Amino acid sequence: MTSNVSTRHEQPMSAYLALWNGADSNTDAVSDSFVAYEPSAPGGELHGPDALGAYVRELRTAFPDFTITPEVLLEDAETVMTEWRATGTHDGDFNGLPPTGRTFEHKGMSAFVIADGKIQEERMYYDPREIAEQLGFLEE
Repeated sequence: MTSNVSTRHEQPMSAYLALWNGADSNTDAVSDSFVAYEPSAPGGELHGPDALGAYVRELRTAFPDFTITPEVLLEDAETVMTEWRATGTHDGDFNGLPPTGRTFEHKGMSAFVIADGKIQEERMYYDPREIAEQLGFLEE
C-alpha cells in the first residue's frame, strides 16, 4: 500500500490503491465478481472491474488530486481492514454536482475480502455528508 505498510496481500492492495490514487488505470487487482459497497456510488454498489474502473475515472475527473492514504491496516488470511484518509479538490462534475473548487478531507474504513490473489469485495464505511458539507452542498 505505502512504503511503510506491509501486508501478505501487498500485490492486490498496492495495485488497488494505485488505481484510486491515479497512478494506474488497471483493474486487475479485483476479481470478475468484485463488489464494492461505496456510499457515494450510484445505488451504493459497484459490480465488476468495469464498473469500478468507470467510477474511479469519473471520480478522478471530478477530483484530479484525489488521494487515499492508508493509516492503519489489520489483516488475516482472507481479510484486510484499513483505516484511511481521503483528500481532493472538486474541479469537475461528480454525481450531477457542479465543481466548487473546494477541497475535502475525511476519514473512513474499508473491509476487503481477498481470495486467489484478487480483491473480491470492499465495504467502505464513511459519511458522504461530511464531504458534501466541506464542498458547500450542505450547511455546516
